[in-house]
Amino acid sequence: MTQQFDVIIVGGGIVGAATAWQLSKQSKKLNILLLEKEASPACHQTGRNSGVIHAGVYYPPNSLKARFCKDGLIQTYQFCRDFNVPYEQCGKLVVATNEVEQSRLEQLMQRCDANELVPERLSRKQLKLRVPGLAGEEAIWIKQTGITDYRRITQTMLELAQEKRTTVIFQQEVHSITESSQGVVVDTLAQRFHTKKLLVCGGLESDRLIKSAGFTAGFKIIPFKGEYFRLPDHYSQKVPHLIYPVPDPDLPFLGIHLTRMIDGGITVGPNAVLAMKREGYNRYQLSISDLADMVSYKGFWKLLANYAGAGVTELKNSFWRKGYLAQVQKYWPRVTLEDLKSYPCGIRAQAVDRNGQLIHDFKFVQTDNMLFVGNAPSPAATSAIPIAQHIIKQFNQQ
Repeated sequence: MTQQFDVIIVGGGIVGAATAWQLSKQSKKLNILLLEKEASPACHQTGRNSGVIHAGVYYPPNSLKARFCKDGLIQTYQFCRDFNVPYEQCGKLVVATNEVEQSRLEQLMQRCDANELVPERLSRKQLKLRVPGLAGEEAIWIKQTGITDYRRITQTMLELAQEKRTTVIFQQEVHSITESSQGVVVDTLAQRFHTKKLLVCGGLESDRLIKSAGFTAGFKIIPFKGEYFRLPDHYSQKVPHLIYPVPDPDLPFLGIHLTRMIDGGITVGPNAVLAMKREGYNRYQLSISDLADMVSYKGFWKLLANYAGAGVTELKNSFWRKGYLAQVQKYWPRVTLEDLKSYPCGIRAQAVDRNGQLIHDFKFVQTDNMLFVGNAPSPAATSAIPIAQHIIKQFNQQ
């Protein structure tokens, strides 16, 4: 028997949960269903990130990332206060260790200004006084940045949505989507559902869910594994802030950094290594189907050509821990090999177009009755509530 709903949301990560919560707040009359293929929420990107509440330092002005992160920073802190989710506004230091990075720091200051942030610039002496173990020529201090528990936020959002006529069903993997003038039929491996509107927040499976609806996404999700290490407990007193390197504008990711965790621990990472399985968190996990899907995509080979040197370095440092350590020691020289303790990795869903270019901004794909979140990389967790509000605004205009 086909079950009927006004709205179905696919995906139990933080974006799907935020969408369910926001939609249930908007109208108590809507009959909403959220489908999640795992046995619990936030099993993938949401539950395996570093928990940073981003301030919006890096993003091009007027991009969706810049706009949503600015609003999401405020809304995430407010959500934590309203619903007793732990958080800490610990601030972030972006540290330059040489002259090249110092010139990039100036560019970053200009980006902050464009995004209405007012960071404080610290000299080498000021940096030493603030964090004695830190090595750097100068830094910028962004006080708004913080940390939280995004898994707990996701769970809380789902509980709030369930209080207002939202049904959540786990272990329901969507394998086909059919749109018609009457609405949308969603088939899982277990049963069939019918809905007037479908909102898909599929994370690592976003391109495949678009394809299952009969559309060409125009991009492919390429999975990048981010490997972390946890430092011994005594570092908790030594590292009072998040500590980031100055990003290289020619590389797609931010680089290995020191992160305070909401449980009081300190991690280093993540790197960015090509993953051989979209949801493979062990080092040697490999999916033949995921690998075949990736290598058959022309944009993948163009991506490799664009970042060949960086890719080799990341792979080397993944297997050679001393190489990873050297990245950390650039700005925290006292970290030793013995300090690097195993910690769970995460996998980023990164959309890549046919020309091998990374799609940096948030991306949405929309039809008459459906909306897909196609690309939602960092700072998607910080931006989850504004993303949900954007989705619902588009939904209301249909």
